[in-house]
Amino acid sequence: MPPARRLPSQNLREDETGVSEVLGVIMMLAMVVSIMGGVWVFLNPYISDFEDNTNWNAANGIADRLEDRVDVAADSPEGTGIRHKLGMRTSMLQGVSNLEIWKISADTTPFDIVDITGHTASSFTVESLNSTASKVSILDDSGIYQFNIDQNTGLVNHNLQLTDWYIITVFNDNDESIHKEIKYTISGLRVITSLGNGEHEIILVNNARIEHFADSAWEISKFPSVEFDQLATGGVRLSIILTNIEVNGNLGSANQLGIDIISAGSLNPFSGECFNIRFSVTNSVAPVITPQYDEQWLSEYTLNRASGTLDSYIGLAPYERASGADGITVTSYGQPIFFDVAINKVVVER
Repeated sequence: MPPARRLPSQNLREDETGVSEVLGVIMMLAMVVSIMGGVWVFLNPYISDFEDNTNWNAANGIADRLEDRVDVAADSPEGTGIRHKLGMRTSMLQGVSNLEIWKISADTTPFDIVDITGHTASSFTVESLNSTASKVSILDDSGIYQFNIDQNTGLVNHNLQLTDWYIITVFNDNDESIHKEIKYTISGLRVITSLGNGEHEIILVNNARIEHFADSAWEISKFPSVEFDQLATGGVRLSIILTNIEVNGNLGSANQLGIDIISAGSLNPFSGECFNIRFSVTNSVAPVITPQYDEQWLSEYTLNRASGTLDSYIGLAPYERASGADGITVTSYGQPIFFDVAINKVVVER
């Protein structure tokens, strides 16, 4: 029999019968890279949200610790305090000046109603309903000074540079205090954290906490320390605690940021029974903050006004306009009002 013929395909070389191994590996790698790229595109928003949430939680933890340490230092004797380290890997700490201006006044005797008006750079006017006001003392950063009141006009010329804070005390002819007025400017701290959609800010000012995300409005998570209580022994009590934080130098950020938080002393201008109390605050963080403060403190008054029970209402009330824009006072219907004001000063530095 004749020999069998080979088919043409049997004459091909062995390395030409399939896909190259190198080309196969390259195709496999391309497939893996494509899959990984798709997975990354799909997961990237979730990873960013997770990182943002982690950084936001870390910033709030920093704010919590700062609040606790400032409270401890504020209650410490002058010149003492604590040293604390903060992990600031994704956040930055700054001091912010002149965030709030508080004005507080009250009569310290029931025998006269006194008001201080017409403030200028070098003078003011004392209005005394029963004309018992005789002289004033002014306490500020530079010391304490005394001035007589013009009995015809009530004018006091002082020629002092009254800027960040002062305490004016009005005396009668017997050198008895009959009225006090306070102006105090409050500074605080800011924690800035970079997130995917912009910066997140936490403002710590005067025992309050105010937060802001880049794509939302300012929110108040904690209000200043203003407490009103009715006493079991009779009467009511209004307590206000102001805490001013002064920053020396730059704070910045670091993996382990070490700072000193030191007490710079305290003042207690009011402590005891007072009359015709009035206080107001102006917050410069954002225009929406001050109205929210007033709304918070006047919430009980607003509820009683809506229900028609103001005749028996005891508590914080607007001084003139119902919005609280003219200040806030106290209604007690003859019950004694015990008024306590504490001003704590704290210094923060590296």
